[in-house]
Amino acid sequence: MSLKIGMVSLGCSKNQVDAERMLFKLKEAGFEISGDAGLSDIVIVNTCGFIQSAKEEAIETILEFCTLKKEGRIKAVIITGCLAERYKEEVSELIPEADAVIGIGCNEDIVAIVKKVAEGEKVNRFDKKENLSLDGGRIISTLPFFAYLKVAEGCDNCCSYCAIPMIRGRFRSKPIEKVIEEAKFLANNGVREINLIAQDTTRYGDDLYGASKLPELLTELCKIENLRWIRILYCYPERITDELLDVMAKEDKIVKYIDVPIQHINGDILKKMNRKGDREFLSSLMKKIREKVPGVTLRTTLITGFPTETEEQFEELAEFVKETEFDRLGCFPYSEEEGTKAAEMTPQVDEEVRQQRADNIMELQNIISEKKNKEMMGKIVEAVVEGFDRYAECYFGRTAADAPDIDGKIFFTSENKLAMGQFVAVRIDDTMDYDLIGEVI
Repeated sequence: MSLKIGMVSLGCSKNQVDAERMLFKLKEAGFEISGDAGLSDIVIVNTCGFIQSAKEEAIETILEFCTLKKEGRIKAVIITGCLAERYKEEVSELIPEADAVIGIGCNEDIVAIVKKVAEGEKVNRFDKKENLSLDGGRIISTLPFFAYLKVAEGCDNCCSYCAIPMIRGRFRSKPIEKVIEEAKFLANNGVREINLIAQDTTRYGDDLYGASKLPELLTELCKIENLRWIRILYCYPERITDELLDVMAKEDKIVKYIDVPIQHINGDILKKMNRKGDREFLSSLMKKIREKVPGVTLRTTLITGFPTETEEQFEELAEFVKETEFDRLGCFPYSEEEGTKAAEMTPQVDEEVRQQRADNIMELQNIISEKKNKEMMGKIVEAVVEGFDRYAECYFGRTAADAPDIDGKIFFTSENKLAMGQFVAVRIDDTMDYDLIGEVI
């Protein structure tokens, strides 16, 4: 009897790529892949363990499937991903109902592990993090016209609040020729938009070639005929070079969008975060990005309530947000993560204060976004069709200024029938919160 395998992947797009590689291996081995994990025989939960809310979501999801197992509706539950890697012993002890708890270094052997579990064997295994391969086939789980392309694994930056280096290990890049090979495979299979991802995309190639090779990689990717949009995510501010910005400005296929997670702008806080720069440096950088890449969409993420953050330091951050007017912004209250240097710092900011400060930043950004959206009225933009909303009776999709899953949408009507993945010109007629409304012309 052929076993049905279901997969639930939580957290970031990098984790999602890992899940896609595991699914490919399982399908190649003859297992049936179920689109509904609750209707499968064996469920793999690919967890996130980055911050407290992600850990809570992962545990809740695991327990839901353990309940289905107890009811006899599924046969086994396998836990992998960052939560399993980070809390090896704890996960096994706290969730004894799980049939396997495996680290990210075991993903390459997922077929053998599934077979053992199917035979009733319990598996607790944690291989070297470096065993997680950056190569291999994938079953694309995103919409068919776009995909994430992971160009590196791990991180060497060691920000004081972040557990990623402990979970994922040292930074290691995928060779340029292998990245190009995968990009061509994706393009030949209907992908028109690729989103380059890594913990620090701007560091790409540093470990292999002695210097960042992101500009060279982008230039080569632009030569792939069927690709339409190439997007760069997770760029560290101190590694954004003139060369990178020049390539972005020159190449039509690179969308004029850059994600620069600055986290804060106060020099003292950044130093405690083990990050470089200060307000003057970051202000100058944002100005340079906008000058060198006209029309660029500038995105960032911020952390409020980092240990020792004073009201004055927070106000400085809020002033910077108002002054810079980012096109896209996400702000998160600091999450105290055990094992990190920041967790040992004192004083820790009260959790309610952290959240209130984050809410205040997002209120500021909401005003900025509303203003920027109104400036789009009457303009014509290129959008990709993601689907049709039967209730609103219109199509929806994204512009080049919106990354999948994290940014807004554009809703639009059309006199002609449109297909998913089709690129269309839309005139903006209205706005709604962070989204745009228009009509295909």
